[in-house]
Amino acid sequence: MSNGIKSDLESGHMGDQFGWRIFRIMAEFVDGFQLILGLKNTVSFFGSARFDENDHHYKEARELAQKLGKAGYTIVTGGGPGIMEAGNRGAMEAGAESVGLNIQLPKEQRLNPYTTRSQGFHYFFTRKVMLSFAAQAYVFFPGGFGTLDELLELVVLVQTKKIDPLPIVLIGKDFWRPFLQWIEEHVEKKHGAIDRKDLGIMHLAQTVDEAFEVIQNAKLCPPNASKCWYGYQPHHVRDAKSK
Repeated sequence: MSNGIKSDLESGHMGDQFGWRIFRIMAEFVDGFQLILGLKNTVSFFGSARFDENDHHYKEARELAQKLGKAGYTIVTGGGPGIMEAGNRGAMEAGAESVGLNIQLPKEQRLNPYTTRSQGFHYFFTRKVMLSFAAQAYVFFPGGFGTLDELLELVVLVQTKKIDPLPIVLIGKDFWRPFLQWIEEHVEKKHGAIDRKDLGIMHLAQTVDEAFEVIQNAKLCPPNASKCWYGYQPHHVRDAKSK
């Protein structure tokens, strides 16, 4: 135990901090739920904050958000730049509700100017709950550790049946296909750390139009029928076999 923590425990200072943090966490949950409970037909976008408007991933996110917005969906993002900005921008251009759930960071993160409603968060985990709680589908573009963390947590929740299966759509073949093949070849086949059926939790969309179709088809599926929108074999498995 470090001297600083030991000193805080002996003085009671850590207890004071703990109580303050509990109230701050509660406030973030209350404010967040008040915002998202009024939203309908939501699709959450995830991806890197580092892509500008000239990047092809940014352009795809903007295009998909436009299509979904015109179809009556609400787009929810982390509220920052990059893919998040693209999603909010496309939604706003389509005249749809555009929601940003922002996080306070020393760098990179700022609230983009394309949100119609927004909420700021101090804690990543409260924000992550809000991004996933009310969504009918999740769309993941290329990103860093934060994007991978958000993706794999949702995959685990579906795998362990903590949430009902919903479309988890990956866009960006150049980024996601090697990642999915690594999961198949090393995590599933070599080490047996997951079941074969777990590979079907994620769907690698080849195009923006395909991603849109997957999300649209989810409306027509009975509860818990992931095969309905994913098909009986994940696209990345078919791609790997065809090479």
